[in-house]
Amino acid sequence: MTWTIPNILTVIRLLAAPGVALMFLYFSRPYADWFALMLFVGAAITDWFDGYLARQWSQETKLGAMLDPIADKAMVVIALMVLVGYSSMAPGLVLPAALILFREVFVSGLREFLGDTAGTLKVTKLAKWKTTFQMVAIAVLFLQGVFEHYFGMSSYGMDAALVDDILAGREEDLQGLEWKLNGMIFSSYAGLILLWVAAVLTVITGWDYFRKAQPHLKDDR
Repeated sequence: MTWTIPNILTVIRLLAAPGVALMFLYFSRPYADWFALMLFVGAAITDWFDGYLARQWSQETKLGAMLDPIADKAMVVIALMVLVGYSSMAPGLVLPAALILFREVFVSGLREFLGDTAGTLKVTKLAKWKTTFQMVAIAVLFLQGVFEHYFGMSSYGMDAALVDDILAGREEDLQGLEWKLNGMIFSSYAGLILLWVAAVLTVITGWDYFRKAQPHLKDDR
């Protein structure tokens, strides 16, 4: 195995995937949300850098080509598992997450069946956009968790009438409830919209991959 800088970055991203889940096991919220967000964004940035550096420095290796898609899928799958778990199975989040997970399992199984032939089926630009939308959507949804818990912490001990008065402007907003609530609402809707876009692109690219693989799936007569 060749341990180039791009390959090391890929391995770090692979190890960061379970780290996202560990943040919620060892830290309370919203600190877990913050740490998971920073870890996920940092890993997503290395996804761009490792490929860029490998091409610029002519350090593309078989190890990197094998680990890179695995690291991407691990990051997305584990992050979605965490988000769905802490969303109390919200239907608007569960369905696109299920579509993304189904596609990743289906395509991974198809690649395994095709063996060496899978290498001839090149990654399309649309598939790269799919990954980008997945990463951005998940990061925004982690940010929503941050806003949600800061809003809860700031309004702790207040009754509903006082919170309503503050948000309506009848009481002074000393705790910044309004901007925290607006941040929570905006990031929630933005994250869900981005995730649905990612899910649609995921289904389209999955079908495209299956269509291209069909000639290799026909039985010999």
